[in-house]
Amino acid sequence: MNSDSESLQHQCLDWLLTDDVKNNEQSVCEENDGVENLLKEATASKSSQPKLGGTPQAFQLGEIPTVQDRFQAVLKRRLQIQVQDHPPLFPWETQLIDYPDFVDEPSMTLVPTWGWMVQQSKLKLPCPLPERVFQQLLEQCQALVTSSVPLGAKLVQVVENFFPNESQALNDIAGLVLRSTYRSVNTLETIPNIQSDYSDLQLRQQMALSLLAAKQLLENLTLPLSATSPVVERQWLTSVGNLNIRVEYQSVGKLTRLLVQAELPVKGTLTLRGSGTLAMATSSTSGYLSVELGCEQLNPIYTLEVEFPEIDQQPLLFVISPTI
Repeated sequence: MNSDSESLQHQCLDWLLTDDVKNNEQSVCEENDGVENLLKEATASKSSQPKLGGTPQAFQLGEIPTVQDRFQAVLKRRLQIQVQDHPPLFPWETQLIDYPDFVDEPSMTLVPTWGWMVQQSKLKLPCPLPERVFQQLLEQCQALVTSSVPLGAKLVQVVENFFPNESQALNDIAGLVLRSTYRSVNTLETIPNIQSDYSDLQLRQQMALSLLAAKQLLENLTLPLSATSPVVERQWLTSVGNLNIRVEYQSVGKLTRLLVQAELPVKGTLTLRGSGTLAMATSSTSGYLSVELGCEQLNPIYTLEVEFPEIDQQPLLFVISPTI
């Protein structure tokens, strides 16, 4: 054992013995004393100049590992006692906190940060879209939902910002999407399996998935009325609850009325617009809310905006298209 090693052991041992030891730790003290005596004996035996008048003590070289082992045992035991008396804290803790062994499943549910995002669970897609992609798709669909261009061209316009310089491929896949139904997405060869993540798909597969989502979103946002179907209903899932909408065309003599009834999950506002006319209603609580517009003849298109302050996003825009 060299002098540096001896010095380090003495320093560690001194540190261990500086604090008062509890009464029930008497055995630890006895071990400390024993190790200290052994270390002193080792020091005395290694000294090249013994004390004047003293008799050199014989110290067997084989006993040095014994000293080291006992020292390490004492050090380990003392550290264990220190940890038990003063457990370490996480960086965010100021005191000991008892955490539950498990958390109830409802509180583990992850709520999307964007209020309208929950509706994606109602879409029939082979794999979910990232929130950023879904949000941009919905914003584009709302911007184009009132457009009179054909559906195929509308789909391409919705997703073209995601895939610049791929107009030809988008047109080809949009045609495939229009010829297939979203209820049988397996007919699309571009979607390999339902377990794939969006980021793992190839470019053409991402195009097909985006176009499928855009088609369904446009259908969800469109409320068609006809003489044979004068009533249409929609449900939109949000982070604050379900939004239920019922639109009805009513005709009494020469008067025509468009009535919108909604069941709101939280306080909100309905705004119905058509050819310069407007009807608005606001509710301070959840529940039923209605707006209506009356005229001698239905307009070719109406828009319905639903706004929830708690979501803190732009209003959700629906288009009502009467063909009566």
